[in-house]
Amino acid sequence: MSPNLWLCATLAVVVAHPSMAQTGQMAAQRAGALSLPQALRTVISANPRLSVADRTINMADGRREQAGARPNPTLGVEVDNFAYGQNGLTSGAEYTLQISQLFELGGKRNARVQAALGDYDTARWEREATRLELLSETTIAFVEALSVERKIALLERHAAALDRLVPQMQKRVEAGASSPSEVSRTQAAAGMVRLDRERARTALNVARRELAALMGLDRPNFVAVAGDFGRISRPAPLDTAIKAIEDNPQLMRWTAVRAQRDGALLSARLKPLPDITAGVAWRHYAESSQNALRLGVSVPINVIDRNTGAIREAREAAQKTGAERAVNRLTLIAIVGKAHDTATGALAQVELLRRTVLPAARAALSTVEAGYGQGRYTLLEILDAYRTVADAELQEHEALASFHTSIATIEGLTGSPLQLARAK
Repeated sequence: MSPNLWLCATLAVVVAHPSMAQTGQMAAQRAGALSLPQALRTVISANPRLSVADRTINMADGRREQAGARPNPTLGVEVDNFAYGQNGLTSGAEYTLQISQLFELGGKRNARVQAALGDYDTARWEREATRLELLSETTIAFVEALSVERKIALLERHAAALDRLVPQMQKRVEAGASSPSEVSRTQAAAGMVRLDRERARTALNVARRELAALMGLDRPNFVAVAGDFGRISRPAPLDTAIKAIEDNPQLMRWTAVRAQRDGALLSARLKPLPDITAGVAWRHYAESSQNALRLGVSVPINVIDRNTGAIREAREAAQKTGAERAVNRLTLIAIVGKAHDTATGALAQVELLRRTVLPAARAALSTVEAGYGQGRYTLLEILDAYRTVADAELQEHEALASFHTSIATIEGLTGSPLQLARAK
């Protein structure tokens, strides 16, 4: 896959994230909040890491251009047979004006160009890897901000539900059916929920700042993010994700790295090959006042320094490329495998919570709420019912956050759309 195609595919993958992008964009338009596509476009246009990568490519392009340059000619002047006497310089001085040119033999220039071209291609792939990492990091940061916003809403709803319970308790206290301490205990429980909400608000500020930093902003210029956090999709089999890893720029760049190192090895091997320096000179003879043309050729005798150490170093560097790529590949596969397992586990948790735990907990709470006013349930029983529902909803929330983060990680490493099917 060419770099340009990779760019288009990458942006399309992350922007079209099925859980948040499309629905989030519509929600953002309604509420004026930041959507995932908006965040991604801003990151691509404003994050300085891409500017650094662009400058690195231009630097490599300059090295590539310079590698193809030929040596400059050398101009020299010689003055012979002159001395300084009583009358100044003697008239017997002889002059030689010479120009010489080094001619590289054995393809040294082509070897330098090959190495520089590999360096340039490596910089291009690293730029694509940086772009993909930014898209993935932005999606994960967006998920974190969206997750904390949703958690705050959940905690506010839980606190409000406990607040609505207080008037019923006060009526029971006035009727002599309950102790005043029950009101205090309920108010304390609501206060603890609000304490968790304040912690979540702090976490939200941190998440927004991290997202803003990725967007190249000193501080957030948005008050909220928008997305369909509750929507989930089943990821494709792990084997599909592992196959897609092969097109990751982090692995694709090793082909360019090998070309660069092969060029460096060839340059090291060619260095002991003597180059020729040819020159032509104009000579003025003082005694006869005649001029003459002189030709010269020089060749270094490379019998002491054969560049063996540099050749060995370059050979080892070229041969270790395959092992470095294998290490890189195994690392990516491990990350994808962990993310896939996490996403699959989180999906199972969400399905279990939605299918059995949450309906049962909410049904129990409804029953207890209806019977509490009639005196059929105690304070501990109704608080326990509230806590069970709250815990189940928060567990579902954490599972959803884990799922979306894992999917963003997988897509960021594979760079290709996962074949998703709506979970049942």
